Amino acid sequence: MSRMTVNDRPVEFLMDPETPLLWALRDAANLTGTKYGCGNGDCGSCMVHIDGEALRSCLVTIAEAEGRFITTIEGLSGDRSHPVQQAMVAEQAIQCGFCTPGIVMAAAALVDRNPAASEEEIKAAIPNICRCGVYPRLVRAIQRAGRVARRQERISAAPAPGISAEDAAQEVPALSAPDESPTRD
Repeated sequence: MSRMTVNDRPVEFLMDPETPLLWALRDAANLTGTKYGCGNGDCGSCMVHIDGEALRSCLVTIAEAEGRFITTIEGLSGDRSHPVQQAMVAEQAIQCGFCTPGIVMAAAALVDRNPAASEEEIKAAIPNICRCGVYPRLVRAIQRAGRVARRQERISAAPAPGISAEDAAQEVPALSAPDESPTRD
């Protein structure tokens, strides 16, 4: 029995204590934003915050997480308002999206501890592998998120989830509402 706080809620996992935190989060807690990539800590897709530090959940057992505070991508911000989430959208630093939750979690931990990180510090702090190759845009997004965190800039990025397509198109002019009358040939 392993007890911890996940996304500000007390959780008790009735699983083998040697179970990787990744599988407890995905399979028992249904927090599937934390992705399985490699299973050996190389890719960073499973990155979560443990007591505020970005760690690979595939390498941490639930016994090691006992009594700690875990934040997953689902708990970072319910409305996608975290500066890193907003900057990733604004800088178009998302491609297929598979690695994105892990990258966002690593970047959020960096921005929280050092919102003025240099390009070299960003590259050192974000060990994640992205097969789509968003790295140049990723650095710009993290720098921009740092400026937002320091209140030097504001971002008007994608609307929060649940907004209608028409309202989204008004809020973000680059978007257009889908055609309501589909045609069939």
